[in-house]
Amino acid sequence: MNRLRTRTIILINALLISIIALISYLIIYLSDDIKGYVIIVFAILVFCISFITINFSINKLVLDRILPLYKLIQKTSISDAVLKRELKNADPILTFTKDFDSWTRERSSELKQLTELKKYRKEFLGNVAHELKTPLFNIQGYIYTLLDGGLEDTSINRKYLERTDKSIDRLIAIIKDLDSISRLESGELELIYEEFNIAAIVDDIFEMQELRARNKNIRLEIEKKPLHPLFVMADKKRIFQVINNLVVNSINYGKENGYVKISFFVFDQNVIVDVSDDGLGIKKGHLPRIFERFYRVDKSRSREQGGTGLGLSIVKHIIEAHNQTINVRSEIDKGTSIAFTLTKSIK
Repeated sequence: MNRLRTRTIILINALLISIIALISYLIIYLSDDIKGYVIIVFAILVFCISFITINFSINKLVLDRILPLYKLIQKTSISDAVLKRELKNADPILTFTKDFDSWTRERSSELKQLTELKKYRKEFLGNVAHELKTPLFNIQGYIYTLLDGGLEDTSINRKYLERTDKSIDRLIAIIKDLDSISRLESGELELIYEEFNIAAIVDDIFEMQELRARNKNIRLEIEKKPLHPLFVMADKKRIFQVINNLVVNSINYGKENGYVKISFFVFDQNVIVDVSDDGLGIKKGHLPRIFERFYRVDKSRSREQGGTGLGLSIVKHIIEAHNQTINVRSEIDKGTSIAFTLTKSIK
């Protein structure tokens, strides 16, 4: 019954009323000498009057009740007269029901998103406060010690000043990374596209990180290095930052005597850059969140390595700013692989 259109219901009601009226008229008033066409005319007349009356009454009631709600959910500026005509032509109840269901689903989805954003914002602010608090308190402690007489003590004054300098560098790194993410998200950071050889970029990064890798006896290698230059179209400076962040991450969480490999795969107009290692790996439960700001799989170890907790978040923002994708695969004690795409240059 709920699937029947409004006018179908009106039609059935009008028909039932006319039949009932006709039967009553036949029983009470008509005698055998009344002609059949009189009965037919009477039935048609009752039906028409019933249909018009019911249709008008229901439309009037429905439209008066529905119109304000309909304008609210549609956020339309159409005049009431025009909107009434549209609803009448389209069956008001069915139209309103469909639109109201759609509106309810959208509001429910928005409410869920707002709840998640509120939770994320609180967590983010807490993380920012915590990350800034640690170096600030360290700086405060070192300065108090120096002011309380440590400045004249040659055995500790230089050491504490060096520690203060290190904490200040950490603060600056956090603020710079936060600024980079903010500018990427807002679109203020304009990408400068150019053609460059992605393999040559990797060579430069490996050379820069050679000492860091050597301290853990980790091999840096390009798997199946391209025989010819592999040109891509992207922001060279930002892609350098992406690969460097991923390589440093792999070294920091890599195993002694392990490796960090970079591979290239060409598919049609895209180049896939894959950075993999045989390090500690990441549990599946952590994988969906590793690109979040300040999210750390191993918080104590992350801080020991001196990272800001924003490196992977910056990587993701830069790749998405290029309208490209990034994915991660990982297994505990077997290593991690992070791959992203770039547009291949036609050269």
